[in-house]
Amino acid sequence: MKKLIPTILVALMLQPLSVHGKSKSGLQRFSQLHNAGLLVVNQQGVARISRRPNQPFIPASTTKLVTAWLALTHWGENHRFKTDFYWSPQTRTLSIKGSGDPFLVSEEIQNIAYQLKQRGIKQVDTLVLDNSFFASHLVMPGTGKTNNPYDAVPSALSANFNTVYLKKKRGKIISAEPQTPLTPYALKMAKRFKRGKLRVNTGRNPRDAEHYFGEIFRAIMHIESAKIVAGKVPNQPPFYTHKNSKTVGEMIRPMLKYSTNFIANQLALKMSAEAYQQPANANDVARYYQEKLSQHFAWKNFTLKDGAGLSRANQLSPQQLIDLLNDFKQWKHLLPEIEKHVFAKSGTLNKVSTLAGYIDHKGQLESFALMMNQSVPHKLRNRIAKELARR
Repeated sequence: MKKLIPTILVALMLQPLSVHGKSKSGLQRFSQLHNAGLLVVNQQGVARISRRPNQPFIPASTTKLVTAWLALTHWGENHRFKTDFYWSPQTRTLSIKGSGDPFLVSEEIQNIAYQLKQRGIKQVDTLVLDNSFFASHLVMPGTGKTNNPYDAVPSALSANFNTVYLKKKRGKIISAEPQTPLTPYALKMAKRFKRGKLRVNTGRNPRDAEHYFGEIFRAIMHIESAKIVAGKVPNQPPFYTHKNSKTVGEMIRPMLKYSTNFIANQLALKMSAEAYQQPANANDVARYYQEKLSQHFAWKNFTLKDGAGLSRANQLSPQQLIDLLNDFKQWKHLLPEIEKHVFAKSGTLNKVSTLAGYIDHKGQLESFALMMNQSVPHKLRNRIAKELARR
């Protein structure tokens, strides 16, 4: 862990909680909290504000900063994920080897279909989906049982972040995305849908998600008569290897902006599978995070069970987040600007509110980590960030 110059507790936090009847500032409200930590460090490594910097807290979605750092150091910002396709003209069998690419959206599948047709594939009798890169029935720690996209499960092959987006028009169910065909599985998901628009995840079983990918792929390829089966790709070189049009950096930016749990967990699983040369699973994700972070930062007393920050078993301290942010500065451009001159990632769970990132003072970056593990107003973290930016 990197050592800091001895800390200074800002005087504002020691002032009275109200002045002449005026409402409390965000920092004044923070000073009252009993289960919260805050660390603000300037570009020279001096801690300007320090409150419980080494106490572990539930980080919630600020965990995605860790996942982003690991992914960027593992692959690099400009890396593109690959998906392999195998073709047997004798049996007209097209096999797809899933690699955990989190960004196989409809537009990307259209690009794949075009490339395959350009290479002569017109008719397909059997579509084989090889999902062996991920362990079967994989659900990451902290994932809920709702149909919300927030709880989409990971899978080796996935379409549209394992979500289905529908709308009802004149009493008829149609796809809410013109680029996404309406498939049998999507219609099945719409049984309880009455009006308006509906976006849901594909369910708890990753095999359903993978089959939904197959349906979308089949419809976009115009090979609707092809039978979809689970299996293994043949032991031969691929007929076509597709590189995603988006780089790792271009995937991480929306992951951080929209806090997409699905992308984060796909990246975490993919990294661990590549590192340990075995099907991706939750235990290997925890092992990978423990080994890599302990080795690089010499961290102790931390726990990370998933890549998205859904698990309440996750534990990080403000100091550990600051350590990571010091290394992440080269990728600051991937963070959203949540307030003027504040570039940060937030995190929210029940009775958990966190925020970590940078305050840009005319090119001089201050790193900050705010972790509150108790009930607080939803906008308190942003109020504190704005106050820090003004000072």
